[in-house]
Amino acid sequence: MGDQTRMFQTGVAGGIVLLGLGLGWGAWDIPADAGYSGVGPNFLPWVVSVSLTLCGAMLMFEARTTGFADLDEPTGDDKPYWMGFVWMSAGLLINAALITRLGFIVSCALCFVLACRGMRNAQGGTEGGTAAGQGAGGLNSWVQDAVVGLLIAAPVYWMFTRFLAINLPSLTNTGWI
Repeated sequence: MGDQTRMFQTGVAGGIVLLGLGLGWGAWDIPADAGYSGVGPNFLPWVVSVSLTLCGAMLMFEARTTGFADLDEPTGDDKPYWMGFVWMSAGLLINAALITRLGFIVSCALCFVLACRGMRNAQGGTEGGTAAGQGAGGLNSWVQDAVVGLLIAAPVYWMFTRFLAINLPSLTNTGWI
């Protein structure tokens, strides 16, 4: 294994450690008041922070001693498919921008549709070749993705608002959409 590969692996591990420490720094400001089950709102961020930091430390040890030993050779195209990244990023950004205007269900379903579009367009993997965009489908796939997005987002919304009493933005004042 070359020194360049080992340095890259060490960089990835260091990034994971920094991400874990950053999450811990953010969790520091979350109040620790115990809630209904004796667990406060800062519990889960601390669990994620500690877990990421430990995993990053183990990866750092692995990278510095033997390297990622059983790492398979990468498959697929040498170049990333940027349009898939653009579709998925647009879905996340539009969701964040519209969630208070359209409500949780509609904005999350739209995010799902755009993310699916990015994944469908990336099937095959080559941007200029014959396979990129071949799995995109037509109007039928747009409708199918929208229906699936709604079928996922609606129960999540209702579970959070009705059973867990967590306020999420809604489209109407009824609290059902």
